[in-house]
Amino acid sequence: MNNSEGSKISLNSAQKFAAGLFILLFAGWFAQKIEWKATNTAQVLYFILLAAFFLLLIFLDPKVWKQLSNKGFFFALLAVWLALFQFLGNSILGYVHTSSLFSWMYDGYNSPNPVNDSSFCDLIPFLVLGLFWWKRNELVAQPKTKSWPGFVLLILAIGLHLFGYVLQQPRCSVVALFTGIYGLMGLVWGFEWLKKSFFPFFLFIFSGPLDIVIQPITFWLRYFVSALTEWVAHYIFGIGVMRQGTQLFDPSGSYGYDVAAACSGIRSLVAIFLLATIYAFIAFRAPWKRIFLMALAVPFAVLGNLLRMLLIIIAAALGGQDWGNYVHEGCPIHVPRVGDIAIVNLLPYVPAIIGLLWIGRWLEKMPDAQAKEPS
Repeated sequence: MNNSEGSKISLNSAQKFAAGLFILLFAGWFAQKIEWKATNTAQVLYFILLAAFFLLLIFLDPKVWKQLSNKGFFFALLAVWLALFQFLGNSILGYVHTSSLFSWMYDGYNSPNPVNDSSFCDLIPFLVLGLFWWKRNELVAQPKTKSWPGFVLLILAIGLHLFGYVLQQPRCSVVALFTGIYGLMGLVWGFEWLKKSFFPFFLFIFSGPLDIVIQPITFWLRYFVSALTEWVAHYIFGIGVMRQGTQLFDPSGSYGYDVAAACSGIRSLVAIFLLATIYAFIAFRAPWKRIFLMALAVPFAVLGNLLRMLLIIIAAALGGQDWGNYVHEGCPIHVPRVGDIAIVNLLPYVPAIIGLLWIGRWLEKMPDAQAKEPS
């Protein structure tokens, strides 16, 4: 296991209280319905929570914060960089009428559109900051020298943002935003910092324009899952389900379902890939082990979605369309003051989590092909 980066600290009463209070506020925000998250009030509170989390991490280990050199210089540059994207980040001014790239991104992450698959992006900044804090001792120990790669990255980010701003392509500006922040870190703290911080910083890729990649993948996922469900239901369970494209139906017409974009499994695929990536980089140093574990996200996500679709078909075969619809909605259980909890919707993640942990234990026993330090 790769546990060298983190270190245990003893928290005093004030630190425990601050951490507990933040957890309550954090859980309260994320527990709200998507309709509320789409409001301006929720957006402001989200960015306040993000700033509070950053301050909390400093408060939990102020000693490391004091050891970090050139932090004033870095955060001054960062403030200028963020201001650029706040006031000159988005040039479309259409449905999301704002010049702020951050507001444009937030609106995309928290759209009430039921097909929206980007709500997990709200978690990425908290996750990256938390993992940076986990690696704090390793990062602070790196030699700090200004480097030209950081400057080159910054120049490329500026050019990419100008390209996106002029051509009204905010997705290019999103990539430029994170590339520039990464470049600023290299400019202030050096190339070794860039190498050591590549993980977790590259997780911001999940905050980028994934819809460009997701849309074509979603179609093939819909087709593959529907075909696989038909085969398993027919040849293993003996259910005479028929398929036409991505539609599954009973020959007698008693039930029928369409594997729509929201049911393709793309949401679980992205979430499982994110979990696998974090687990791979935290637990292992060998690149081949990391890549292998990350690649397993695809079959595990397909398997989980297959189980969910089979449950829907089996329920419909036993009790008709109504039974199938109930399972399709996740077999919701009403919890007072919380709302409906869709238990079955969590099913796709069960084989993935169990499988990743089981294979991870197996990989731990295998020798690394090389003993180089991770980047």
